[in-house]
Amino acid sequence: MTAGSRPLRIIQWATGAVGSEMITTILDHRPDLELVGARVYSDAKNGVDIGTLVDRAPIGVTATTDVAAILELDADLVLYAPSFTDLDDVCALLESGKNVATPSFLFHPRRIPEADRDKILAACEKGNSTIHGSGLNPGNLSGVLPLALSGMSRTIDRLTLQERADWTLWESTGITFDGMWFGRPVDEVTPTANTYLSFLTKLFVEQTWFISDSLNADIDDVSVTLETVPATKDLQVFDHVVRQGSTAGQRWNFIGHRNGEPLIEFETLWTVGGEYPDHWPQPLDGWTLTIEGDPSMRTHFFPLASFSREASIEEHVRAGLITVAMQVVNAIPAVCAAPAGFATMADLPLIRSYTGFGNKP
Repeated sequence: MTAGSRPLRIIQWATGAVGSEMITTILDHRPDLELVGARVYSDAKNGVDIGTLVDRAPIGVTATTDVAAILELDADLVLYAPSFTDLDDVCALLESGKNVATPSFLFHPRRIPEADRDKILAACEKGNSTIHGSGLNPGNLSGVLPLALSGMSRTIDRLTLQERADWTLWESTGITFDGMWFGRPVDEVTPTANTYLSFLTKLFVEQTWFISDSLNADIDDVSVTLETVPATKDLQVFDHVVRQGSTAGQRWNFIGHRNGEPLIEFETLWTVGGEYPDHWPQPLDGWTLTIEGDPSMRTHFFPLASFSREASIEEHVRAGLITVAMQVVNAIPAVCAAPAGFATMADLPLIRSYTGFGNKP
C-alpha cells in the first residue's frame, strides 16, 4: 500500500495469455491493487472494459491502444507483459513516474548494452521510478530458485537448469511460428536468424551472467549453441502445419565458462508435435535444476492445474501461465517500495503469495 493505505494503482500493458492472468488475479484476489488502465494492441479490444476482457463484471475502466493516454494516467506501477518488447515504451513509462514490473525482459540490467542501461537509468532518475524483471525461465527458475538453493550450499562447482517442453498446446502461435520459427527449414533457424530469436538469445545470455555475478562464478564468456531437428511427419499445431523435414525441435545450450571450464548451463529442449529425439538428454518434462558442489542437490519443477483432481489440458496449460504472471504480480509492493533504478531478483526480498491459503482476518 502507499501513503494512506490506498490500493496501489496498476496499469496492465498487454492483455494476452499472461496479461489476462494478471488482470484476473487483481480483480479476484488483490484488494490492495486497483486496475486503472490497460494498454491493448488490437482494435477489437480498444474501448472494451477491462473486466469484460477477462470474462469478469465490468469495472468501469476501458482498455486503449493509445499509448499517450496510458502515459497520462496516474498509476503506481505498470505490469508490462507484451510478447515483443519496446525499450522506448518502457523508458517513457518510467519517465512518467510509473514503476514497471515485467516478465518479458530486463532480468539482469548490469549485462545489457551500456547505452540501453544508461537510457533506462536516466528514465528512472527523471521519474523517481523502479524497473523489475522476473518471470519463469528466464526468471524465477533460473534466477530466484538457484539463489534460494545456494543458501544450503557450502561451495558450488557447477549449476545446470534443463527445461523440457512441448509447445504444441501453447496458444500463442505467433511466438511459436513467427518468433521461434518452428516449421521453418532446419538450416534457417539460428540464434540470430530473426529479431525474436536474437532477443531470446540475449535474455538467456544475460541470465547466465546473472547467476555468475550473483554467485561469484566470475565467468569469462557465455557460449550459445542451437541444434534443430526435423519433423518425421506432418504435424498439425492449431491452425499451422509443421511439414515433414521442417523444424520440430530446438535444443539450446547457454554455457558460462571460467578458464575454459563450464560452470553454469541453461539448456532448453523444445519440441512441437510430441516428437522428441532419442539422442537428446532425457530429463523429466518441466524444469530440472542441478547443483554440483558441497553438497550436490537437484530439484524438479512442473506446474499443473492439480495433482489430485481431474483437470483439462487447457487448465494445465493455464497453470504455466499463472506461474509466470504471479511471480511478477506478487512482487508489486516490493517494487513500489524499492529505491529508484533497477530492482533485480537478487535485490528484492523473498517474493511470496499475497493470498496464500486465503484465511485473512
